[in-house]
This record gives sequence, C-alpha cells and structure tokens, in this order.
Amino acid sequence: MNVNQKLQLLRAEMRSNNIDAVIIPSSDPHQSEYVSNHWQERAWISGFTGSAGTVVVTLDHAGLWTDSRYFLQGEMELAGSEFVLHKMTNQFGNPYVTFLVDHLPSGAVVGINGWMFARGSVQDIKDTLAPSNISLNHRCDLISAIWADRPALSNDEVTAHEVTYAGKSVSEKLSVVRAAMADAGADYYLLTTLDDIGWTLNIRGTDVDYNPVAISYALIGRENAHLFIHPGKLNTDASQQLAANAITEHPYDAIKSFLNQLDENQSVLLDPTSCSQALYEAVNARVIHGASIPKMLKAVKNDVEIAHIRTVMMKDGAALAHAFYWMEGMLDGQESFTEVDLVKKLASCRSAQDLYQNESFGAIVGYRSNGAIIHYHPMPETCKAIKPEGILLVDSGGQYRDGTTDITRTFTLSTPSQEEKTNYTLVLQGMIALSMAKFPEGTTGVQLDILARQFLWHEGLNYGHGTGHGVGFFMNVHEPPQGFVNNFSERGKTVHVPGMLTSNEPGFYKEGSYGMRIENLVLCVPAQQSGFLEFETVTLYPFDLNLIDRNRLSAKEIAWINQYHDHVYKHVSPYIQDDAVRVWFKEKCASI
Repeated sequence: MNVNQKLQLLRAEMRSNNIDAVIIPSSDPHQSEYVSNHWQERAWISGFTGSAGTVVVTLDHAGLWTDSRYFLQGEMELAGSEFVLHKMTNQFGNPYVTFLVDHLPSGAVVGINGWMFARGSVQDIKDTLAPSNISLNHRCDLISAIWADRPALSNDEVTAHEVTYAGKSVSEKLSVVRAAMADAGADYYLLTTLDDIGWTLNIRGTDVDYNPVAISYALIGRENAHLFIHPGKLNTDASQQLAANAITEHPYDAIKSFLNQLDENQSVLLDPTSCSQALYEAVNARVIHGASIPKMLKAVKNDVEIAHIRTVMMKDGAALAHAFYWMEGMLDGQESFTEVDLVKKLASCRSAQDLYQNESFGAIVGYRSNGAIIHYHPMPETCKAIKPEGILLVDSGGQYRDGTTDITRTFTLSTPSQEEKTNYTLVLQGMIALSMAKFPEGTTGVQLDILARQFLWHEGLNYGHGTGHGVGFFMNVHEPPQGFVNNFSERGKTVHVPGMLTSNEPGFYKEGSYGMRIENLVLCVPAQQSGFLEFETVTLYPFDLNLIDRNRLSAKEIAWINQYHDHVYKHVSPYIQDDAVRVWFKEKCASI
C-alpha cells in the first residue's frame, strides 16, 4: 500500500470508532527516540523516517509536524502523498494540538494510543482540548487494526555489561536507587525507559537499531526487584547477574497485571514524563511522581568509564583515519563511489577495532546539497556519487563495549571558495570557543550555547539545531538531560557538572549547496580555579586545514588548533597499523 491508501484505511477505522482525529507520535511504549520496527507507526502511516515528528490525521487533513532539522527531509519524503508538512519553530512545543483546537468542532473526539504517550503528555493534551469541548480517547489503537504485516518484536540475546566497563556493579547502582526511593517514601520504583533499565541492571541488547538496549520494564523494590522481558532473551551471564541481585524475571507482557496486583497500601515512584498512560493506569498502588533517578546518575560518568572513553576515542580516530585515507585514494584515482559506500567503509573500519559492536546512529554522509539536510541518511537507490569537487559532511559514530562515539567532520574535495572557507571558519571558531570555555559551577546549557553561535551571528548567520546533546557510555548516543541549546528545554536548563559527556557541534547549512558541521565530544572537568569548570575535548581527529581561513583566527585559536592536532597524532597514531596511513595521518595533523 502507498501512503494515501493507508490513510483511507485509517479513516475508515476512525469512522467506525467515532474518532474525528488521531495523533500518532514517533515514540514507543518506553518513550524512546529510536524505536524498533514494530513500533514505527508514524513512519509507517506517513512515509517520513526522521527520528522526530508527530502525525495528525483528521477526516479531511493529514499533517506532519517536525522541527527545522527535518524540513528538507520532510518535504522530500512526503512528496506525492496527501500529507502536509507543518514546520515547527520550537521543537519542544505541541502545535499539532492547537491545530486540532482550531479545526475541530465542539464535541469532537481525538484518539491516541495510551501506550505511546507518556502520562504527562496525555494530561497536557487533555488540558488543551478541554476548553473547546473536545475530548480525548487514550485507549484508541487504530494502527494495529490496519497494519497487517507489522514486524515482530526482536528476540535478540541480552548480555551482561561487565563491571570492567561499567565501573559500578548492579548492587552498587541499586543501593543508590533505593536510597532515592527511601527519600521519596516509595516501596517500589517503576523503570520504563530502556536506557535507564540498561544502566541500572548492567544489561545491554540489540532490540533497537544503534542503541544497545533491551525491550523491557523493571520494578525495583526495597529488597528485591523484577525485570519484565521476553522469555529466553537473557544469556547465562545476564541471568546469573540478575539472580545474584534478587531480581526475578517475568514475561514482558506481564507488567500490566503485576502492577494491577500491587497492594493498594503500597506506593510506586515513577516519572510521569516517561511512563505511558496505559501503564500509569495499571498501577494499583499509591503513585508518587518523581524525575528519573538513573537519568542524572548515568549522565555523570565514573572514573572507570572516563578512562575507557579516552581510550575508545583513540581507536575511533584510527578507524576514521583508515576510512578517510581510503576515501582520498578513491578520489585521487578517479574511482567511483557513493555516499552509501562511504557509510559502509566507516562501519567496516570501526569493526576492525577491538570491542566494536555497531554504529551509534545511522551515519550522515551528505555530499554537496545533501549535506544541507541536517539529519540526512543516504539510501542506495537515491544517494549521490562522491566526486573530487565540492563539500562533504560526514557525521558518524560507533558503539563499543568500552564507550560510545559521535563525530562530525566537513571536508572540501576541491579548492574551496572564499565563502566556503569563511563559513567553515566561523563554525570552527564557535566550536573552539565552547571547547575553551571556563565557567562557574551551576552554569547551564542555555548559558553556554551562545559561545558556539557568536561568530555566525556576527555575520547574520545561524543554525537551526541545538549545539550539543549528552552522550551515553555504550548506551544511547543522545542521552539527556544535559546539552547546549538556545532555549529553556531540559537540555537548556540542566546544570553541567564534572563527568558529563556532551557533543559540541555547531554548523552552517546552505540549502541546495552544502552543509558544514564540526563535532567533538567534550567532558566536563574541574578547572584549576576553585569553583570553576571547563571542558576536556576527548574526540580525536584533525580538521580540514584546506577549509580554514587563517586570517580570521586569533593567535589563541591557532594555538588551540595546533595543540589539538599534536594531541590527536600522539594518541591516535599508535592505533594505526598501516605505515602509509600513519604517514598520511601525520600530514593531516599538521600545524597551521
């Protein structure tokens, strides 16, 4: 079926169930950013594959709401269908609900699947619709009725995440979680987000592309705990690790009935921003609202994790050196290759490194105009051939058992124009300014974001995405709560503290021509001055010297680049086994 045929089936179900509009989100029952194929309802109904966006279907309109990162992709993927792209200027708002208020009559009914929406979101939607006498039916699963060939959930193996890499045992982590439960006066703590479960119980899986998580729920009691997961998924080491910590395994689908049977005199602590409405309703005990306990705990990397992070960046830098050495050889030899070929080469070179598992996200390899599509991912049937001319943007990362990487570099494949050099240098200056920042304890992401934008702003330029996001440790590459953004979202309001690993990635995009982004991961560490913090740049790969306009750089910026390149070569070169690649890499790490 094409998209318009799917819409016809959906509207038939809506009429049968007296539903005037449905809202279909990007998420799953665990409020994940990346979701398994089984739960990709929004992508299935609309054809839009970006990781963020919300669909609203009424009996006479079909719309997709997404933010500026996906405007170009949305226009391309919705073309030829009934869907209309609604551009969101604030990626954290919900203008699609306001749209329904403006376009539905009094007495209308909006349907949602309560498994796919967090309790807090459901309340917000209800509060917005109620003044217009529009009701919300949150037990409305219409997609399941029409998605005949829906993929099954993964049955892949779940493994133990060794203390050698985690730095803290399950017992140690449960002790901290239980202390927070005691402070809240809770008998149980309900974990619904997959990365929180993976971190707390030291387990890893492959149930979702790129993120090493296992589809599950966890309920932690004061002395024991329960993991709800499909039977047979846990390997022997993972099962033994759970049993040693008094954690009982249950079938994944048993979570609802288990919560139904709790003693009503007991209490359950949960986060209403991540617990689904359907699961929230199942709790037969007193509910205590609270923020996710593991969220901040896992955001602050421990000393063992930090040591591994520094090592994994050396391995990742070596993998990139081999990939980009191959790329230059192909270009020099006038050999034909595509964006997809480079994606495969990056994964192949990373896979040669010790403890590599898979990509940390779908690599963004955008040649020329494709680079201006911020979250572009090349596909074999539509990707561009890469030639020795123009600008190439490469954003990629790896999942290793000893860490997660995420790096972007922009290359010129021919002599760049002055405009290209200027814009690249403005982006580089912003990245350096944030890298060199010293700031007092208590500083938030929204306060730091302007450092990366200031040079572009001075020229009347900007970029439409955040400057940085938190990064997990062999876990989700996008990890809340911290980041660098120019708004007061969670990422903007979160205080940066030592141990947080965050991306630093300003960019510039000229639609139809090229995209530029430079990304390093930075670790928050104490500064020499008491009460102040700074960043340690841990990503290790040189910048394209051919794109730098030295005349725009200060002496301090030049010194920073030269010191960084020296540091990169010193720490990456021992991991480069090929002599020819090592010689080439030394040239790339030259001073300016």
